[in-house]
Amino acid sequence: MPAATILRREYEVILDPPDRTFYDDPHLSYSIEKPLKNWDEKRSEWLRLHPRLAAARDSVFLVTGSQPTACKNSIGDHLLLRCFKNKVDYCRIHGCEVYYNNLHLNTKMESYWAKVQVVRSSMMAHPEAEWIWWLDADAVITDMEFRIPVERYKEHNLVVHGWPNVVYAERNKSWTGLNAGSLLIRNCQWSMDLMQVWAQMGPISPHYEEWGKVLTSVFKDKPFPLPDDQSSLIYLLWKEREKWGVKTFLEEGYELESYWLSKLGRFEEINEGGWLPLSRGRRPFVTHFTGCQPCTGDHNPHYKGDTCWKEMRRALNFADNQVLRNYGFVRKYLTSTSVHQVPFDFPQRDVLR
Repeated sequence: MPAATILRREYEVILDPPDRTFYDDPHLSYSIEKPLKNWDEKRSEWLRLHPRLAAARDSVFLVTGSQPTACKNSIGDHLLLRCFKNKVDYCRIHGCEVYYNNLHLNTKMESYWAKVQVVRSSMMAHPEAEWIWWLDADAVITDMEFRIPVERYKEHNLVVHGWPNVVYAERNKSWTGLNAGSLLIRNCQWSMDLMQVWAQMGPISPHYEEWGKVLTSVFKDKPFPLPDDQSSLIYLLWKEREKWGVKTFLEEGYELESYWLSKLGRFEEINEGGWLPLSRGRRPFVTHFTGCQPCTGDHNPHYKGDTCWKEMRRALNFADNQVLRNYGFVRKYLTSTSVHQVPFDFPQRDVLR
């Protein structure tokens, strides 16, 4: 970042101080293929020079993205647009920023591996952010009120939805012991090191195919031979628990990510029964449409017909109702595009206060 760069935060214009920072280093590389050293020191110095931006010590920066080309599925681009709007709405309500990437920042790392490079670049581009929240494009935030309790993770650097008894099991290991489609990772050297090691199990590695054989031998339920980001992460946590697992929080207390099939009919039930206060824990925080592939349309063959698209619309409309209510309108039916006007105090037990 050049010294004259203008940063805009909360409608203020802040000029960079003249002091040199890591951005002035001509050898600085954003590439995941090149290790980044002394990141904690570099970031701390940058924050010292930007005290206004350093004030929000628990700030969350949401990162998501999709492929660089148009969707093959006729409604794919529409669904991805709505999923992005959902994330923007959440960040507007909670004061976080959001970045949508639709490029391969490293052409070797496509599909699910692309996020590793995007997350690293986001950390470097936003040293003011304490946490980077990666959220897959096909994940929908379905509780717009819920705030991620980052204070509970003060001793951890990585937060994913998962189960310790599965991730750290010595036998009968499953590649679904955690889900990497929604994860929080702290902006620190530990995370840089983890991503460096993690990426070396992916397509940039000369041992990519060999890693696939290792993973399929460990995870008997893994359905494809090449390494994926999720089973690779579980493998690292399991094999090097003292190095990576100790600083990883496997979240079971709320649904940082939840499988969409387990929510069939749930949104209508809540919608018809009236909003309940957050303390009742009735609303899944994130509903993940794993296996639906809204862009290509090549969903898991076990999913019948257009079930994926119908349920995505329900989840999106359920979330959107929570936003629309503040503008005086809601959908009566979650399958409808029609809205009707509601009084100021509707409903009595509001989701968004």
